[in-house]
Amino acid sequence: MVDRRVKTIARKTFKWLLILILLSLLPILVLRWVPVPGSMLMVERWLEARGNEGFELRHNWIAYRQIPDNIKMAVIAAEDQRFAEHHGFDLKAIRAAMQHNQRGGSLRGASTLSQQVAKNLFLWSGRSWPRKGLEAWFTLAMETLWPKQRILEVYLNIVEWDDGVFGIDAAARHHFGVPPGMLSDQQAAQLAAVLPSPRRWSAASPPAHVLQRSRWIRQQMRQLGGGHYLRQMEMTSRWPAWLRLSHWQHRLGLQ
Repeated sequence: MVDRRVKTIARKTFKWLLILILLSLLPILVLRWVPVPGSMLMVERWLEARGNEGFELRHNWIAYRQIPDNIKMAVIAAEDQRFAEHHGFDLKAIRAAMQHNQRGGSLRGASTLSQQVAKNLFLWSGRSWPRKGLEAWFTLAMETLWPKQRILEVYLNIVEWDDGVFGIDAAARHHFGVPPGMLSDQQAAQLAAVLPSPRRWSAASPPAHVLQRSRWIRQQMRQLGGGHYLRQMEMTSRWPAWLRLSHWQHRLGLQ
C-alpha cells in the first residue's frame, strides 16, 4: 500500500515537473524568432520607479544585422571573450573568479553573456540558490535552442545602460546622440566599459579608470579578430542536427 502511494506521488511529481519544463521552454522557443518586447529587469526597474514622474523606460528593438560589429565585439571583449567557444558557462573564468574571491578583496563574477541574458530576460535580481539554479536551466536551454548570434542579439537589445535605458539603440542615442550604426570604436568600447555598473558610470563621460578600461577593450577587440571573429561565430553557430528540419526529412526518407 505504501509502495503504491510512493509510486503515485513519484508519477505525479514527474508529470508536473515535465509540464513545468515544457512551459519554461515555450518562451525560449517563441523568442528564438520573435523580437523580445521587454525583460524582467525592465519590469523590476519600472516597479522601483513607481511614483517617480521623471522616469522613462527607453527601449527599441533592432535586428542583429542593424547592430554594428564594433559594439558586438566590444561587449564580447569586455564581458565574455570565450563566448563563441563555451556552451553557456565559462569554466575557466569560474575557477579564476573563485580563486580571486578566496583571496579576499572585491568580489569578481564570471557570468557569460548567455547567463546574463537568462538572468535579465527571465528572472529577478539577487544571488539566491533557487535563482542561480533557474539561471543555469534557462542558460542551457538557450544555448541548445538559440544560435550564438541570437543570444548576442538579445543581449544587446535588453542590456541596461543607464536608468531606464535598455538596449544598444536607446544607449547610443542617450549617451552619444547618434544611432548605433554611427558609433565610433571608442564610443562602443566606452559603452562596454561601463557595463559592470551602468547606472553609476556614464559612457559619455566615464571616470579615468573606466576610460582606461575602454582602451584595453579596444585592444582586445583587435586581438580577438574583430569582424572575422563574428563571421566565424555566425558560420559555426548552428542548431544541433536533431533540431533541424533537414535532419528529420533525411531520416524519414523525405528528401
